[in-house]
Amino acid sequence: MKKLCFLILIFISVTNCKKQVDSPRKNTLVIDTLQGKSLLGKALLSKQLVAKDSAKINNYLNAEIEYQLDSTNAEKLIWVGRRRAYLGDFQNAISVFSEGIKKFPKDARFYRHRGHRYISTRQLDKAITDFENAVELIDGTEDQIEPDGIPNRLNKPVSSLHTNIYYHLGLAYYLEANWEKALENFQQCYNASTNDDMRVAASHWLYMILRRMENLEEANEVLEPITKEMDIIENDGYHQLLLFYKGLVAEDSLVGNGSAGASEAVRYGIAHWHHYTGDDEKAKALYEALLSEGNWAGFGYLAAEAELSRL
Repeated sequence: MKKLCFLILIFISVTNCKKQVDSPRKNTLVIDTLQGKSLLGKALLSKQLVAKDSAKINNYLNAEIEYQLDSTNAEKLIWVGRRRAYLGDFQNAISVFSEGIKKFPKDARFYRHRGHRYISTRQLDKAITDFENAVELIDGTEDQIEPDGIPNRLNKPVSSLHTNIYYHLGLAYYLEANWEKALENFQQCYNASTNDDMRVAASHWLYMILRRMENLEEANEVLEPITKEMDIIENDGYHQLLLFYKGLVAEDSLVGNGSAGASEAVRYGIAHWHHYTGDDEKAKALYEALLSEGNWAGFGYLAAEAELSRL
């Protein structure tokens, strides 16, 4: 009965949306659960929407209506795509951002967001192309704060357009094991960072890349400015990992009793530490545990996938 009521509410919401605007896209909240294939060849499946998703659904419907009432507004179209992605419908979000690129070809934000969802769906070459285009578009421009779709505890955004472009481009190269290009872009991300949250996020990947490049001296230099007293709002996992790499935090304190409760990023960081310090067997077991229990959309999950595809 509850499911029926929920479906009726969806129908009413969509019907009302259609009455107010003439959307160029399908106004349906039934998503295609198959979003692509993992780097190991397995299906990437998103869950179908249920009643508990009502808040995210409402946010998406409102974004769609607002854009259709002002279809010359790039910001509003970006939010349609972002809200669609938060529903787990990455392929539809990619279509929205592609529409944005056609309408606003000089707006780097559409390449930035489409590239992000190309990463989510494991289309890494396409992601790199989008982010490289975004880098060209932001050249010589002033940076801008990016509003959060899912606010942190202080409702204070910590990332910017430039840092997000370099961060995700670095990640795409990292997943392809192109350490030199990954290093270059995460360094750009660090240089553009204006707060400790983004500094620890970039530093975490810089440290791991340098360890994979067997450059221990420069890796340790990355750790020098990392302290327990840093002002961290949301990237606590990266901060704690850096403190672990520095010998100030124990591994057990990061993963607890088994690692199932830790984030994908933390679990990957621990597994990867065992990897580049020579314990491939332990690393492989931790990577596999992460894939069996984690969220496939998480970057740590994706990185573990990439490692297993090469081991």
